[in-house]
Formats: sequence, structure tokens, C-alpha cells
Amino acid sequence: MTETILITGANRGIGLELAHCFSRMEWQVFACCRQPESAAALVALERDYPQLVTLPLDVSAADQITALVQQLKQHPIDILFHNAGIFGPKNQAFGEVDEAWWLETFRINTIAPLKLTEALVENVAASQRRIVAAMGSQLGSLADNTSGGSYIYRSSKAALHMVVRSLAADLAPRGITSVVFHPGWVKTRMGGAGAQTEAAHSADALSRLLCQLAPADNGKFFSWKGHEIPW
Repeated sequence: MTETILITGANRGIGLELAHCFSRMEWQVFACCRQPESAAALVALERDYPQLVTLPLDVSAADQITALVQQLKQHPIDILFHNAGIFGPKNQAFGEVDEAWWLETFRINTIAPLKLTEALVENVAASQRRIVAAMGSQLGSLADNTSGGSYIYRSSKAALHMVVRSLAADLAPRGITSVVFHPGWVKTRMGGAGAQTEAAHSADALSRLLCQLAPADNGKFFSWKGHEIPW
């Protein structure tokens, strides 16, 4: 049986490269983004790989999640990968945090992965692998925060990590493995040109790790190199 992955934020960066990796492995790929028709690189992938399907999804829009659930009603999802996310405003220093931006970043980075998991949990439970994975960040590690700053992004990712820890407990009885990944400092629009790692390199490593996950990994936080990161 063909294995299936659903990736949010698949129009560029690591999401796009993950879609490419799993397409090369001949998986069924549901590549979601807000405006697929405007995602030229993703449209090109869809032409090259017939098993890749682009789907419109604004992860923070409840009506679009409902529509997606209807489209995928009969499709098991082996890996549900929450990749979509934003950094928020450039300036997040103490005394300069914008509350509206903070709430918007939480809606996309933290709340949306939970609501999408709730919506698609039956699809995941019906699959062989039964994996829920989220793109976290070492900046969201409580143990690793020695430099402060980045209040909006750090807190949204720390909260996402807690969401996944709770999913790990709540969904384990259904055989679902829930994990968080830190992708490294990657050359994407978010990571910037000064980043150390190419998106394709990070995605290739992440795809291998995803395929190696076992139930014993439930509730863990991994770097893209495969080692555990303290929460």
C-alpha cells in the first residue's frame, strides 16, 4: 500500500523540500499551502510527480480545515507534518513586543497544529505508521534559552512543544507517535541568507528520521541530526 504524508506550508523552504523528498520515495504527498496556484515551485513538482497533490489550506482558517477533512475523508495519513509557521515581527525585544503579532503567531504556530491534528486524527489512526510530527525550534527549548529575546517566536514554539507532549500522552492509546523536530538554522525566508544549512539538506535528514520513527520515540524532541534536545 502506498504510504502518505500531509505537509503544511509546502510551498517553499523546508516544506517544499520535504514534499520533494517524499515524492522521490514514491509516497502519496498532500502538499498544503494557502495559495497553491501561486506556488510555482510546488506546481512544477506536481507536474513531475503525479502522486503529489497540492491542496489549499490556511492552517488558521477553520472553514478550510473543514473542507480539507472532507477532501481527505477516505485517505489514511501515515505522517501528518505540521511545517507551516511564522517568525513574527523582526523586533521582539523586551519592552517592544507587539500583542497583536504575538496572538497571530500563536494562532499559526501553536493553535493551528492542534486543531488540524484534531480534525485529521482519524486519518492518522487509520494508517500504518500513525505519526504526528511538528516543526519545533531549539529557540523554544526552555533548557537552552540563555540569551533571551525573540519573545513571540520562542513562546509560540515552546507552547507548540507542550501541545505535542500532550498529544503524545493523549494519542498513544491509539498507537499514534507524536514528535517535534528542530530543523537546524536553515537558509529559508525565515532563517535568512546567513544560515548554515540548505533547506534540501535539512529536509533530506528529516525525511530519513521520519521514516525511522518508532513508538518508543513518542513524545521526544529531535534535532535534524537525530539527537534529542532538552525541552
